[in-house]
Amino acid sequence: MDNLKKIIGITGAIASGKSAVAAEFARLGCAVIDADAIVTRLLDDENVISSLKNALGQEITGDDGKIDRYKMAGIVFKSKKNVELTNSIIHPLVLEQNEKLIKKYNHCENVKAIVLDMPLLVEVGWNKKCDKVIFVDSTEANRAARAAQKNLKTEKNLKNRQKFQISLDTKAEIAHYTINNNSDLKALAEQVVRIFSIIINN
Repeated sequence: MDNLKKIIGITGAIASGKSAVAAEFARLGCAVIDADAIVTRLLDDENVISSLKNALGQEITGDDGKIDRYKMAGIVFKSKKNVELTNSIIHPLVLEQNEKLIKKYNHCENVKAIVLDMPLLVEVGWNKKCDKVIFVDSTEANRAARAAQKNLKTEKNLKNRQKFQISLDTKAEIAHYTINNNSDLKALAEQVVRIFSIIINN
């Protein structure tokens, strides 16, 4: 892929604040590709719903026949097999959409850079497509608080999901920059401005 714009990948733990970092990059003129938003749209697709029900069982849907994300998460994260089955259905479609959006944004004059807000950036190997990778660091207590707000419910659920991902130490080592997200939004924004200035001018 010939990248006309610099691609910045964001990685970190679940509920570390990756989307907040991406939002600050957007304020600076970057196009953000939100993988979670893509997944949300895919989960409304009848073909995807059918594939997931065949893989995981009918109980992942609610009375309306649509995917119940909380029910589905409870089933998916019970085993490595279920995680792999789900990923085999969802990931190719998400990555296809990412490719299309990157090509689109590469030809938008007003886009300064492309930011990948992709929870499994490293797991799917897309860190290698990025010019720079940023690791968002946050304490376990802060992540648990954010997770509760996002309906991940409990610290146990958070740890259960994290165990199916590459270790945080590995992600931190892969990254070119680290953003500390243990303070307020102002401090976060200042770090993003500083790092973006370095990336865009080199």
